[in-house]
Amino acid sequence: MPAADQEPQGLQAISAYDGHADAFAAEASVSPYNAFYDRPTVLNLLGDLNGRRVLDAGCGPGLYLAELAARGAEAIGFDQSADMVRTARQRLSPDIRVRQHDLDQPLIWLPDQSIDLALLALVIHYVRDRVAALREVHRVLTPAGHLVISTSHPTADWLADGGSYFTAHRVEEQWSCGLLHRYWRQPLQDWCAEFTAAGFTIEQIVEHQPANGMELHHPAAYATLSREPGFIAFRLAKTASRAPADAERTGLRHR
Repeated sequence: MPAADQEPQGLQAISAYDGHADAFAAEASVSPYNAFYDRPTVLNLLGDLNGRRVLDAGCGPGLYLAELAARGAEAIGFDQSADMVRTARQRLSPDIRVRQHDLDQPLIWLPDQSIDLALLALVIHYVRDRVAALREVHRVLTPAGHLVISTSHPTADWLADGGSYFTAHRVEEQWSCGLLHRYWRQPLQDWCAEFTAAGFTIEQIVEHQPANGMELHHPAAYATLSREPGFIAFRLAKTASRAPADAERTGLRHR
């Protein structure tokens, strides 16, 4: 397993969005990878939201929160970036709760079994101790609760960066907006092992497909994403907590 100091620090990785929140919100509202790829896939996996209490962990500028509220959910969100929280509050209705919080820290402000559904949309790859963070989400979910996660497809990372598909490591890339993007890359089996180590059962795995409209508005991205995967999403069900000794034996308590 990789040493802990090879992983991106959650605080450092996500706070890099400070100073870029407005530009990111404008871009993600219409971009092929967000508006026509990730959001349609994740919202479909979430299912019926009417009357449900939904947590958006790593909510960014609030694009998902707006969709959740429009579908009848009681939407709650948080983000590590103060700039993202500011932008979200400016964009959203005041009855949507948004706060600043680092996903690498315990969710002490949320009671046990207080959330029906949670989503981590394109954020889990920033988190330092993913199993610990997922266990906190597991704690706050109701017994019948679900978690939906989207992240970079491991094959897409491998095709873009090369090297061994099975070697987990940090990736750095410069985005067009000037943001230095740092995230964690690992094979599919590692993601699945972490989800089960945190107490979840994998109900569904979806490899994103372009949504209607991408071909018209973003033909180049459509051509690429129609032949090779960019993102992958998981619908996870909360299962009964295992004894600490069982979790230790997975070897995934902390990477």
